[in-house]
Amino acid sequence: MRVTLVTDAWAPQVNGVVRTLSTVMDIATARGHHVQVISPDRFRSLPMPGYGEIRLALTTRRTVARTIADFAPDAVHIATEGPLGWLARSLCTAHGVAFTTSFHTRFPDYVAARTGMSPALIWRIIKRFHQPAKSILVATPRLAEELAGHGLPHTRPWTRGVDLLQFSPARTPHSAFASLERPIALHVGRVAVEKNIEAFLAADWPGAKVIVGDGPARASLAARYPDALFLGALHGDALASAYAGADVLAFPSRTDTFGLVIIEALACGTPVAGYPVPGPLDILGADGLGRIGYGVSGALSGRPVGAVDEVLATAMHAALDADRDECAAFGARFSWDHACDQFLASLTDTEAPPEALAA
Repeated sequence: MRVTLVTDAWAPQVNGVVRTLSTVMDIATARGHHVQVISPDRFRSLPMPGYGEIRLALTTRRTVARTIADFAPDAVHIATEGPLGWLARSLCTAHGVAFTTSFHTRFPDYVAARTGMSPALIWRIIKRFHQPAKSILVATPRLAEELAGHGLPHTRPWTRGVDLLQFSPARTPHSAFASLERPIALHVGRVAVEKNIEAFLAADWPGAKVIVGDGPARASLAARYPDALFLGALHGDALASAYAGADVLAFPSRTDTFGLVIIEALACGTPVAGYPVPGPLDILGADGLGRIGYGVSGALSGRPVGAVDEVLATAMHAALDADRDECAAFGARFSWDHACDQFLASLTDTEAPPEALAA
């Protein structure tokens, strides 16, 4: 199959969306499929205001049309609601080309957190973008229900995976943890207002707090919470060692659609604490025993893998009682190969005549 992926999120950005897209495309390519990625790095671009890591492509509808037509794809998937996504959407809808989309980011909630605008206004734009898609790929059943409530019922499952060669309980703890007071609570992710990291830093906790990641809020948070250790962005073995060395991963975000770091931490044997919101609830379940859905089985032993609570500190303390072996076993059930199967299956009922896009 020849697949065109259109995305405004791509390397060198470091986030769960890019990791999901790049990993699944790599697996598809290894299976013999041909993948074309249309991303901002192919064009002149500008940094997105307030989110400089994201580049906004400066190109034309004609250029995008010719780029897709020259590749002659069998299917088109539009991953993001950015400038490239809207250009590709307009081309496909204008020429009757079926396409799929995916819902990775709660932009309505992000915009509300940054500007105070009503999320309802942004949801209208989101609905318009995804409405004509053949199907919308979503990571969890709960997210599918949410989109259906906004008038977008045509969803299909697209779960997430873990690189088990990278993330495992066999990893040696990060060297920076050796002198820290236990228990160690870890946060991994972009250091920005929408991630609600201050709730983690302000939580009552007897041991050390470690922040892995970078972003616009890092300097101000580091100044206000000097006792926390800010390690900056970590990747590969260094990231895995941070997960493995922590006693609990705190996930304070209330706006994520999934939380890839949750299952990476679990695969390293580290329990997770969060609020009872989509993401933590989808993965951990309300009782912390692991949620069953989209082909992923829960923690069958009856031992918890984490905790959720409206008081984050309560969830963090409760997560310390989780069984690390069960955490690792549950995290290992999230397969990137299964995620690739779901992605490719969603494309089989679409057909993209490339000559139409070039018209």
